[in-house]
Order: sequence, then structure tokens, then C-alpha cells
Amino acid sequence: MKNSFSALAIILCGFVPLHVSAQANKEFAANEKKLYIDVHQLEPGKVKFKDVAAAHVKDLAVEGKNGVHFINYWVDEKQGLVYCLSSADDTGSIRKTHAEAHGLLPINTYEVTQGIAAHLIGNKKLFLDIHQVGAGNVTAAAVADAHKKDLAVQEKYGVNFINYWVDEKAGVVMCLSEAKNVKSVIATHKEAHGLIPVNIGKVKQGE
Repeated sequence: MKNSFSALAIILCGFVPLHVSAQANKEFAANEKKLYIDVHQLEPGKVKFKDVAAAHVKDLAVEGKNGVHFINYWVDEKQGLVYCLSSADDTGSIRKTHAEAHGLLPINTYEVTQGIAAHLIGNKKLFLDIHQVGAGNVTAAAVADAHKKDLAVQEKYGVNFINYWVDEKAGVVMCLSEAKNVKSVIATHKEAHGLIPVNIGKVKQGE
């Protein structure tokens, strides 16, 4: 399984805009903190972006005391999913910040590395897709190669991959892209390397 995924150059995707990537890299260089994405599962169809934005403000109010820096968040209102990108020393610091700020704890927290971000075009919808390939079946280098294949064909489908995040230990890759619809994102992945995400949703981005 591991070799087959490596041969295909494993997964791709996109997440954070360029200025966010630069900001994150600056944080890591200065503080030597790790990068995490934590996932909150709330009630599908009942989550509003404005409510998540309000909760994010509460996170920002207490993040400093726990050594956490929240960078971006994405809200999938339809599926009730919230994704938070942050730098921190460990997962415990992130959970402690969320607990103190509003009490909403993540169902999963992934330690990730990210690719080189592209600019947001801003005239299309944002989509976040998730690939699960199994623990130990993916490397950051393989994802980088697969991402290049996505970039090579994305224009054909009107897609703009922004960035990607990979948790090698968990075997999870998350991607952010701009596209007209879900089918366009899937079609790009399919032609580029054949690896289809297990989940994809339209998201709104906050900072």
C-alpha cells in the first residue's frame, strides 16, 4: 500500500493564502513552534460563520497565555465542520485555549507540514478536501510531487489550488482550493494522480 501511494506521488491539495504562509513560516522561525490543524464537528446545517468568528475572537483573547497562535480557520456550514490552523508547542496547549475561550473542543488535531501557498483569486468558491491514506502511507515529499501534478492540470477544470497540509503520522492530507464546484476539484485530482478525497466541502475562510 505504501509503495503504491508513493508511486502515484500521493495526494495533493490547497489551503492557506500566501501572506498567511509567510506569516506562519516567520512564526516558526522565531518561536520554533509546530503547526497544527484541529477539527471541530458541530451540528450539520446549524453552524453559522458569524458564530465561529465570535468564538475565534475569544480564542485570540486567551491564546497568548498558552503559547498558541491561531492563523486561519475554515467553516463548512453544511457539514458542521470547523478547521483551525495554529502554531503551538503541543496539542494540549490548543485544547486548553479552546476550553478556556468557549469550551468547544476538537474531535481531531493533526500536526502538519504545509506546501508553498498560492494567491487567492477571490472570484470562486473555496473548497476543503480531505484525503485519508492510512498511517505511515504518505510523506510530505510525495504529497509535494502530487500537488505539482494537480497544478499542471488545474487550469483545465477552472481550479486554483491554494495550499495543502499533510500529517504523515496520521496519513491525512487536507487541501484548500478555489473552484466553481466540487466536481471540478475531484476531476482535477482524478486526472492528476487518481487519488480521490474521502470528503470535500465548501468553506468560508476567517483570519
